[in-house]
Amino acid sequence: MNVLAFDIETVPDLDGGRLVYGLGDLGDADVSRAMAARRRQEVGSEFPRLHLHRVVAISLAGLVEGRFRVWSLGAPEDPERVLLERFFEGLDRYVPDLVSWNGNGFDIPVLHHRSLINGVSAPRYWETGENDRAFRFNNYLNRYHDRHTDLMDVLASFQMRGAAPLDEIATLCGLPGKMGMSGGSVEDAVSRGDTGAVRDYCEIDVLNTYLLYLRFQHFRGVIDAAEHDREADRVAASLHASDRSHLRSFLEAWRGA
Repeated sequence: MNVLAFDIETVPDLDGGRLVYGLGDLGDADVSRAMAARRRQEVGSEFPRLHLHRVVAISLAGLVEGRFRVWSLGAPEDPERVLLERFFEGLDRYVPDLVSWNGNGFDIPVLHHRSLINGVSAPRYWETGENDRAFRFNNYLNRYHDRHTDLMDVLASFQMRGAAPLDEIATLCGLPGKMGMSGGSVEDAVSRGDTGAVRDYCEIDVLNTYLLYLRFQHFRGVIDAAEHDREADRVAASLHASDRSHLRSFLEAWRGA
């Protein structure tokens, strides 16, 4: 079985904001300020509406054909459309079970809107059993199916008042949590041309998510304690073999190795 934790990172879509709000020839900095001001008036926060988030990174961690991997799709300079296409092409090819933290509340609707805007096709993702009976009672779209498990949603019993931040739950479970960046730093990093740092940050998030998923699988009796430890060791071995510094730092913070 292929199982992948996924996460996205985004920045405000300035071209989209310029078009939607009729901002004409204003420069990017002025458009950003105008979008933020409008959003503050609407909800008291500068966080854009989900359709006005531009995807700059999609990272995954998990098992693909029996091998644990952690990686980001495409290259740092790739446009949004390429990242979205790569994500859904991977679903078409490997049909993994997906795991997220707040995926139903953020990542998935952003992917929906941005894929529609970019003209992306994703037939396997939208399958609900008409062409493949295996998807009738287990597909990516149903909130209560296992083909996509939003851990935050499930653990909160689908009640937002019970939702918890990934960083805090990971830390309480003995995992490193967020390292080096926060979501609020992404826009500044992208504006500096440092999308690589954003991808590294996103990979840390999916590592935390995947390791929490292993604990969740043990919690619900899908794997026993010995199987959980073997799968965690598989992750540690992969990180140990990596030459990427942020992955080695995660391993050191996690296991002191």
